[in-house]
Amino acid sequence: MTSLQPFRFAVQATKATSAKEWRDTARSVQDLGYSTLFLADHYLGPGPAQREARWPAQHLAPVAALATAAAVTDTLRVGCRVFCVDYHVPGVLAKEAATIDLLSDGRLEFGIGAGWSEPEYHAMGLEFASAGRRVDKLSEVVALVKAQWGGEPLELRGEHVTAVGHSGLPLPVQRPRPPIMIGGSRRRVLSLAAREADIVSLANVPFDARNDAGRAPTEEAEHRYGLVRDAAGRRISVLEVESSPFFARITDDAASTAERVARTLGVSPDGLLDHPNVLIGTQDEVVDRLRERRERFGANYITVQQNEAERFAPVVARLTGN
Repeated sequence: MTSLQPFRFAVQATKATSAKEWRDTARSVQDLGYSTLFLADHYLGPGPAQREARWPAQHLAPVAALATAAAVTDTLRVGCRVFCVDYHVPGVLAKEAATIDLLSDGRLEFGIGAGWSEPEYHAMGLEFASAGRRVDKLSEVVALVKAQWGGEPLELRGEHVTAVGHSGLPLPVQRPRPPIMIGGSRRRVLSLAAREADIVSLANVPFDARNDAGRAPTEEAEHRYGLVRDAAGRRISVLEVESSPFFARITDDAASTAERVARTLGVSPDGLLDHPNVLIGTQDEVVDRLRERRERFGANYITVQQNEAERFAPVVARLTGN
């Protein structure tokens, strides 16, 4: 039987538009009892490209914002959910991340993924390569990060990543390294995460009643966790599984809230309350649902969006560490 990791919780915050707002957000997330504050790795401001990408504009670039959040808090962990391998020079990103870990006294969580937003790639003049090539690059970047954080001489000559003739500085505070989180949805990237990461982030599941493989949303989440479990082998006992209820609301009227979410998404409300990326109900209902989902697809590390952080805090208090 797979051992279950204790619950912990994060907030993904993308709305701050000023220094004061961001500092206040970081302090509030810490005071509410969350483990971690995440940003996203997105760059498009308002315009047709941002509308095509269908991702809310984020004012703050993650590296500088994470350093600031760490500087104004004491215990809060910080990270990006998740850095895209194609948006950064790998060796530079590894050094930036190690520097944040050093300056935060060991509070970095390093999330990394193969990229997914083709409109954003094109808007920034980047080639959106095939999924296979992007995962190839992700694998090489993860190897570089681990080697650079280890402090040994670097002699890496890959198809996508080269680092030769030097050692990485600074060394992170966390040893043997800061936790690495790899996010994705398909077999190859989830298998890579299961083998190489400390945290596996399950990408959002589509809201279709059945996907192309004929699986309902909960079945798709279970399928993805099965891929992780199979690839991890004995490592599954120490892996954390991160998931985000992108639509979360603590409420006594779950049905009406689910109907509003369904209208926003343009889908049927039938079965929406059971969707892996929806978490709507009373505190007791949400607590029970989280425990059930941890049993079904391993999700112990739960990231909520910042607009629900305060209302969700009592759930965090009840489940953290359990």
